[in-house]
Amino acid sequence: MLTSDPALPVTLPASAPTRDRRRAGGLVGAGLLVGGLVLAWCAWEMTSLVTLVRVLLLVAGLLVAINGLGRLAQVVCGKPVDVVFWLAMAWLTLLLAAAALAPWLPLGNHADSVAGLSSPIFAEPGGLGAEHPLGTNNYGLDVLSRTVHGARTSLVVALLAVLIGTVVGGLVGLVSGFVRGATDRVVGILANTLLAVPPLILLIALGTVLEPSVRAIAFALSLLTIPSMVRLARANTITVAQREYVLAARAIGAGQVRLMLREVLPNVLLPVLSLAIVMISVLVVAEASLSFLGIGIEQPEPTWGNMIAEGQGGVMEKHPFIVVVPGICLFLTVFSFNLLGEKAQKRWDPRSAKL
Repeated sequence: MLTSDPALPVTLPASAPTRDRRRAGGLVGAGLLVGGLVLAWCAWEMTSLVTLVRVLLLVAGLLVAINGLGRLAQVVCGKPVDVVFWLAMAWLTLLLAAAALAPWLPLGNHADSVAGLSSPIFAEPGGLGAEHPLGTNNYGLDVLSRTVHGARTSLVVALLAVLIGTVVGGLVGLVSGFVRGATDRVVGILANTLLAVPPLILLIALGTVLEPSVRAIAFALSLLTIPSMVRLARANTITVAQREYVLAARAIGAGQVRLMLREVLPNVLLPVLSLAIVMISVLVVAEASLSFLGIGIEQPEPTWGNMIAEGQGGVMEKHPFIVVVPGICLFLTVFSFNLLGEKAQKRWDPRSAKL
């Protein structure tokens, strides 16, 4: 007579209904993924359709494909997977790689207006393998090449501005929150003064005074980041400075500089970095706004802002791809950085985890 040992683990096989549900979910996910990709491919290759209709079909196909990919990932992993987040990270990786390698990629003419005279103007997107996959603008410049180089300019400006704002604002907030007293009051007044000025008014004022270069625009945009960094670093420094290990280090004779750099800074750095990631998306939009208004990076040097501005004067109605291409890239980039910043904030900032 067979007996089972209660000490041994017993693994029950999955029930038939569960296996059937997983198999059905996998088949539905695969069907949606393939169908969405086919729809997106057809929308991309059917150059005879109106551009706006092609864009709508392309977006619909991608949404269906994302839904199918999420269902497949859930079946494979056995739990829900944040497919949108991983797709956003894939987009950022692709964008950063393309921006970094833009001078060496086999792209068309993006800034030489004289050389563009030999190219057709407002050429419709020709699809993969065409000379101009995303068409040309009114100067005969390749839209795909301008989009990639525009990403390079926009990201360099935003990252440089965030770097300046994070270093300056973080250090000022760290010192202000640790020293307190008169220093804290002066820093608070200056930070609140900058926050009281409407950002767009401040940017327009600085844009009209400074030269339209990458360094000047990055410096102007960093002024939007510094006050928020100061307040966040100061608030976290005040909290961390009251903890036991900081008080113990102070009691055994640690100096002010050592306390700030060894005990307080590591605990303040991560929340500041999570805000910095979110600020990248804010500054990408701010740079695009300045270029759209004509006080940022000037033509023919491409940025997403001045590319969108090319759709003014009735061009958008006749040639929507001029605006749609940089607009979609701007939307995806801002959305991806916001999503990444939210994930970092939930992981690194203990206060946000409680919300």
